[in-house]
Amino acid sequence: MRIVLFLLFFLASPAFACGPDSDCPVGDRHYRISMPDGHNGTTPVPALIWSHGYRGSAAGVMRNTAMRNMLSKLGFALIAAQGVGGTWDLPYGPRTFDSDGAAEFAYFDAVIADVTENHHIDPGRIVASGFSAGGMMVWNLACSHPQKFAGFVPMSGTFWLKPPDTCDGPVRSLVHIHGTNDKTVPLKGRAIGETKQGEVEDALAQFVQFGGFGPTSYFKAEALTCRQRANDTGQFMQYCLFEGGHSFSVRMLEHGLVELLDVGGI
Repeated sequence: MRIVLFLLFFLASPAFACGPDSDCPVGDRHYRISMPDGHNGTTPVPALIWSHGYRGSAAGVMRNTAMRNMLSKLGFALIAAQGVGGTWDLPYGPRTFDSDGAAEFAYFDAVIADVTENHHIDPGRIVASGFSAGGMMVWNLACSHPQKFAGFVPMSGTFWLKPPDTCDGPVRSLVHIHGTNDKTVPLKGRAIGETKQGEVEDALAQFVQFGGFGPTSYFKAEALTCRQRANDTGQFMQYCLFEGGHSFSVRMLEHGLVELLDVGGI
C-alpha cells in the first residue's frame, strides 16, 4: 500500500510530471523545461525563458537540440513558454490592439513561480529571450514587467506600433539582435492590418532614456556589429546587427547570453 501511495505521489508531483517532452501546466496554460545535462536535482541553476515566434510552440522549441546543448554548456535550463494559439497577447497587435499585456505578464509570473518551486531554478538569474513575435514579447517584458528578470535578449522583434510612454523599473541589461535585411520584421517596421510593427530605433531610444544609458561604443563579434551603452548602475544595452534577413542563430543567442554573464554579471 505504501508503495502504491508513493508511486501515486511521484507521478502526480509537478517536479516529475513534466519536462522537455511533456507540458508543465500553469493555470489554463503550460510551458516545457529542459534542465542542463548532469544537473544533480537540487542545485539552483540559471534559466532562459524562451518565447517562440508566430505559430510556434513550446514543443517545437524543445526540438531545437542545438539551442538546448548551447544552454546546457552554459549551465542554463531552457524554459519554453507557450503563447495562446501560437501567438502573444500584446498591445497594439493586429488582433490585440487594446491589450495592456497583463494576461501575458501574469502567465510569465506563474511560470517563474512554478519553475522556482518545482525545478530548482535560481530566481535571481532568469533571462527572457525570444525570436520574431517572441522578441516582441521580450521587449514588452523588458519595459513593462522587468522585476523578475536578470536580463533580456530580444531577437528580430520589437513593439507593435510604438513603445510604451514609460517603462517600469528596475532597468535590466538588454541585448537586441536583428538582421539588416529583415523583411518580416523590418528595422523600420511595416503595416499589418490596421496597425504596424514599430521601428526598432524607437524602442532603443525609449530604453536609453529609461535606463539612463550613456555614450555609445562600437565593437564587432563574429557576424555581429554592435553598439553598446552603459549606465551608472552597471546595466548595459547592446544593439547588434547582422547582414541577413529574418533568421535565428543559436550562436547569436549565445552572444547575448555570454554578454549578460560577462558584462552584466548574471
